[in-house]
Amino acid sequence: MSAPFATDGITVGADGIKRYDGLAPNLVAALAGTVDRAPDEVALVEAGGERVTYGDLLTRAARVAGGLRDRGVGQGDRVALRMANGNEWVFAFWGTLLAGGVVVPVNTRFTDEEAAYVVDDSGAMLTLVDGAPLPDGEPLDAADSARHDAVPDDLAAIFYTSGTTGFPKGAMTTHANFLSNVETCIRCLGTDRTRHHTTLISVPLFHVTGCNSQLLLMTVLGGTSVIMPAFDVGQFLRLIESERITYLITVPAIYWLALNHPDFAGVDTSSVEVIAYGGAPISPDLVHQIRDAFPSARVGNGFGLTETSSVATFLPHEDAAEHADSVGYPAPVVDVRIAEPDPASGVGELEIRGPNVVAGYWNKPHQTADTFLHGWLRTGDMGRIDDDGRVHVVDRKKDMINRGGENVYSVEVENALVRHPDVAEVAVIGVPDEVMGEKVGAVIVPRSAQLDVDAVLASAGELLADFKVPQYVVVRHEALPRNPGGKLLKPALRSETVWGEPLR
Repeated sequence: MSAPFATDGITVGADGIKRYDGLAPNLVAALAGTVDRAPDEVALVEAGGERVTYGDLLTRAARVAGGLRDRGVGQGDRVALRMANGNEWVFAFWGTLLAGGVVVPVNTRFTDEEAAYVVDDSGAMLTLVDGAPLPDGEPLDAADSARHDAVPDDLAAIFYTSGTTGFPKGAMTTHANFLSNVETCIRCLGTDRTRHHTTLISVPLFHVTGCNSQLLLMTVLGGTSVIMPAFDVGQFLRLIESERITYLITVPAIYWLALNHPDFAGVDTSSVEVIAYGGAPISPDLVHQIRDAFPSARVGNGFGLTETSSVATFLPHEDAAEHADSVGYPAPVVDVRIAEPDPASGVGELEIRGPNVVAGYWNKPHQTADTFLHGWLRTGDMGRIDDDGRVHVVDRKKDMINRGGENVYSVEVENALVRHPDVAEVAVIGVPDEVMGEKVGAVIVPRSAQLDVDAVLASAGELLADFKVPQYVVVRHEALPRNPGGKLLKPALRSETVWGEPLR
């Protein structure tokens, strides 16, 4: 079965990489094009704050650009944004690009020490922070800025990955990376380019989902980005109705919170046309609930990394529930392959190639050389591709459990466990064993005070071989430990979990 996405207008270069034809040369040109054709369309709505048209957005960004130039920011200089979600973050983003600078979004959940590392490592000459006025100067005309200067392969931003170990790495994102991802989103989401769309940004703009696959998607389409400065499920529901949201893109946990909120039954969801999720395993039961609750929406699962500028694969509506354990088909310009697959299972390391793959890691030549090989990104994710071409992510390479010589992939087990409706989140890790080397352990956070562990394991056992079903289970009533980027900290979980006796 081939991927159900439009593949017209794609060329293949001498390097083997597929690229979309007809994209803008850079982000500023894309913004300017939208302003030219729709200056009075609403570009931004800050929840509880002001509404900004595209014409006003360009004017405000141009003033920021003028102020940055007054402070000495020039072509290629880095500007760090240590700012919360909001319209000012967007003005700072576009102002930096208009000035010819490179945006460095800083995770607002980082400690001062972590943030200082990002600023120092990137060599940012200026850091913009909440509470301080944005730079303001004589407006820089887009025609005199990077609109005509920047070429597709020029650096536009550095997104720092919040890895589970070591220091963050700065993914060097080019104008072409950004614009390729936008076109991928348009095609994978089945977007009607002739209509007005509105998205609700409930995830951080310093992450590639919020910035690349929501804010910039709407910018190219001339749609509206409704931005939540902080997540509140009640406000999330009210905004869906009051702003007539058409595109919802967020993590599975937020959908669960929304569907289980006492006010959900009274919310008019008829405007929602697209629902996408990713970043964590999702149960088929929750997919069915989402589809029932948003009957007008197409539902799908996206997968990607900071290093792929957001979307690399997408599972469309037709497969969303039946194949909820899959992250879907490669995007139209993306190639996915399995390195050194296991002869029996077909599992190996996922490698990705495409115009969305970033240019490498800032200031880290050795890690760049290890991760980006001959145009292919080594993801560190273990996966397989089924006979119909769907990609399945089964584990992080370093989190694979070796049970007496049998490989057990933790994500595969987590996907099976989270299918049970009483499981809110779960982490599967290896438990040291003198005989087997490791056995399978699961830390489960239940949705309510009581959890029938036997029922959860029986449900998982319908999908898993017996040796993959956890022999150790700990029920935990506080959230799993995560880093500021939301990634699960399995080393911390290993050190703080007391397993007790095996169940069998």
